[in-house]
Parts: sequence; structure tokens; C-alpha cells
Amino acid sequence: MSDEEWERFLRESVQGVAGAPVEPSARAREVERRLRERPGRPEGWRTYSPARPRRATGWYVAGLVAAVAVLAVALFPQQIVGWFGDDGQDGTPLAAETKSPREAPGAGPGLRPTLAEPFRGSPAARWADGAAGITVPPAKATGWMDAAQVERALRQSRDFLVAAGLDSRVLRGERPTKAIALLNPHQKDVQEYLRTALSSTAPSPKTDPLLLFSRFRPEQARLVGDVVKTRGRLTYREGERGAVEVTADVTFVYPVTPAGDSGRDAEVVRTIARRKVVMSWDDPDKVITEPGTMSLVSYALDMTNGGCSAPTGYFVPSFGTAKEQPADRDRQVDPYDRSKPIGTGDGTKAPGTDCATATRS
Repeated sequence: MSDEEWERFLRESVQGVAGAPVEPSARAREVERRLRERPGRPEGWRTYSPARPRRATGWYVAGLVAAVAVLAVALFPQQIVGWFGDDGQDGTPLAAETKSPREAPGAGPGLRPTLAEPFRGSPAARWADGAAGITVPPAKATGWMDAAQVERALRQSRDFLVAAGLDSRVLRGERPTKAIALLNPHQKDVQEYLRTALSSTAPSPKTDPLLLFSRFRPEQARLVGDVVKTRGRLTYREGERGAVEVTADVTFVYPVTPAGDSGRDAEVVRTIARRKVVMSWDDPDKVITEPGTMSLVSYALDMTNGGCSAPTGYFVPSFGTAKEQPADRDRQVDPYDRSKPIGTGDGTKAPGTDCATATRS
């Protein structure tokens, strides 16, 4: 090879020759590979393609339905329960009663109460125990009282209901000392009622102690367990002469069994008492009263399985079909229906004066 040819070879090796094959770059090889795998128009480097909608799978649909159901129960618990029937046996406590219900609680299965489950088959199974079932509203200044005084009056009003309808000694027939201590000693008609009602062996409908106090004869019936179910509420307003007038509307459910029957299969029945008591916390500058006491405006009672004959001063639950007491078969009442008003008066609505047949207990 001449010197000229060698020099041309070296120059062409460095500068390249037109038409000579060129090795593709790494980026070019990557683009070529993508085009082979996904034919069609390539996307730009900064373009956005929304995700393609996927068909809902069974798990997705089930999850969505469950989420909607949980939300519905959280927002509308009472309505949802009503759709499926309220048998009172699911153990879920009812929310506190803050206003008059629009209808009676739903009917559950016809299960009989037992010693182990005395509220079995009853709407009361979901009610609160004792004083917890009596709703007390928020207090605000009313009449002659400021908010703190109204709060105290509401608390003492509930104390009266507890002492009159839940005290274990009173339920056994003892004198309701704590409840009486909250009554104005200067209210002559009420004091006369108390003297007559608690001393007479044959009270009249107007002097029956059951109008205010729950009592059983220990030799006739005994309570099953320590729990009495309650449901109701207090309301208040300004009354006469600036007084704070508190109204209590509460239903008490007492499970009882015959006093002399201690066997495992002893019969259990329920006595149900609904009381409406109107209490007046009077201005001491306008009414003669004592601190911490109130006057009674009215009191009334509706009861089921507590006796339908002449008043005795005690609940007389009926045990067994042979001892079933007479009632008006043409008129039926639901003792759990709190949507209907209870009678009011000065003690004129009492046992034996207006008997009917209870649809359930």
C-alpha cells in the first residue's frame, strides 16, 4: 500500500464514509423495542391517559353495599331497626327517649320470661336499667330559678321517681320515706293523701298508694333479680306564680315470680306501671314551702298485671291462667305504647277503675 492510500484509510476511519452502516444508540434500540411490543401511535413524554374503567367484581360490590348499610344504620338507626322488625332480643340498648314516640315498639317473638331472662320477649329488654332510663333534659333559667337551680330541681325530681318506684325497700312494701321527704309538708291535700294511703288496709281509688309508689306484698310476689327496666323523660316549663313545673312520664317494668316458688321453673310475669307526675318547684316568696321540696300538681297511673279488682295498696300480679283476673275483653291496650297520652288528674285514675286487656306484658 502506498503512502497516499494509507493516509486516506486513516482519515476515512476517523471521519466516516458516506453510506457506511451506523450502530444505533441505546435510546433508539429502546424505542424500536417498544414499537414492536405495542404497535400504534406512541404517547408523548408528558401526556396523561386516564385509567380505563374496570368492571366491578363481586368483592367490590359487596364492600360497597356493606359501606352503605353501615352509613344508613349510623344515620337512621330507629328506621333501619323497624324495617327488619324489633324483637327486643338483640341486646342493643335503645337511645334515650327525648320526645314522645310516634308509635308503639315493634312486636317481637312470643317468648316467655324466665328466671335467667326476666325481660325475654319484651321491648323492655332493650330499655335502660333503673334511673338510667329516665331522661333529664338540659337546664336553662326558667321562672324564678336560674339554670343551676333548674338543674337541681330536675335532679331532685328524678330522685323522687327513683325513691317512689325503684327503691328496693319500698318495692317490698316499706314506707317510702325518701320520696315523702321531697314533698312540700305544707301541701295539705297531699299530706292527707299520704296519711290515708299508707295507713289504710282498704284504700279507695283516690287514696291508693300505687298512684305514686310501687309496692308488692312480700308474701304474694317477689322481684326477679335486682333490675327494673325503665323508659321515660322529664320536661319542664314555667308554671303558676313563676314556679318551675316538671312533668315526669315514665314506664316501669317489674319482673316478678310467686313468693313461695323458688324452683328453677318458677313462673315469671311482668307488672308494668306507667306514671305521669307533675311537680311544682315553687318560689318560696310566693308559696309556703320548705327548701328542697316540691308540690304535687297531679299524678296518674296506668298499669298492667297489677290487679284489676278493688285497690289493696299493692300490686297484685296474676300468676297462672286459673288466677287470671277479670278485664274488659272488648278493649285492648299495649302497655309498651308510649305514643298515647296517659290520663291526668288528682288521683282519680287508679287500679280497678278502668280495666282492659293487655295485648302483651
